[in-house]
Amino acid sequence: MYNMNKQQIQESFQAFAELATIYLPKLISGLLLLVVGWWTIGKFIRWFQIKLENSKVEFTLVPFLSSLTGFVLKLLLLVSVASVLGIATTSFVAMLGAGSLAVGLALQGSLSHFAGGVVILFFKPFKVGDVIELDGIKGTVQSITILYTIVTTPDDNTAVIPNGQVANNKVINFTKENNRRIDLLVGISYSQDIDQAKQVILDALNSEPLILDSPAPFVGIESFGDSAVNLAFRPYSKSVDYAEAMFAANEVVKKALDKHNIEIPFPQRDLNIRSGNL
Repeated sequence: MYNMNKQQIQESFQAFAELATIYLPKLISGLLLLVVGWWTIGKFIRWFQIKLENSKVEFTLVPFLSSLTGFVLKLLLLVSVASVLGIATTSFVAMLGAGSLAVGLALQGSLSHFAGGVVILFFKPFKVGDVIELDGIKGTVQSITILYTIVTTPDDNTAVIPNGQVANNKVINFTKENNRRIDLLVGISYSQDIDQAKQVILDALNSEPLILDSPAPFVGIESFGDSAVNLAFRPYSKSVDYAEAMFAANEVVKKALDKHNIEIPFPQRDLNIRSGNL
């Protein structure tokens, strides 16, 4: 009985030694690869993040791209370690692919918003603080996240616009350029001198500090109304001063026309009353 137990112990020890001879180098190699790879990935991600920051990529995109890159590299590292240990990775990769496909189909809408966010943050059609118009929504961009763009409208409402919608629609950026033209209209009586009225409007616009000298303001006949000659006047202002300059331009033009007794007509209706029986 003792000899049998001794023989079994020897056989077990021999089997363990054979297994250790086979798998111990793989285990050591796998652990070494894991430690060195994990450390290298950490160093690479820090370097990658610094490069992104120096390349002036949108600041909200930097941590996301760094995290995503780190996740992918670490996942590949774990697959490599499993392969070194002799674990079959073919089925694992197939399961990962199938799972990714299922998740992608389930999150199809969110992924389109995510892709739109990446496009916006990389190509920068607008930035925080810009005034934009999209699909009838006009306002100031407050923040750009990876899924949504937050816009504050002039009446102090907040619009949350999915980035997929932003990337796939026409966006008007009113503050992309330094200067912005203001399109305004005023009607004068048919009896007034057109040249005088145009000069009065130009002088008034040139006296307003918020109106730019270059490009110079323009005044011309826009149309002939039922009771007035409609003059279009188009001054320029700095994009950031647009709203204030628009109000100021209307005010100085009205005061100048009043000062020079140039009539701004309004619709009138004559009512004739006849007495007697019909």
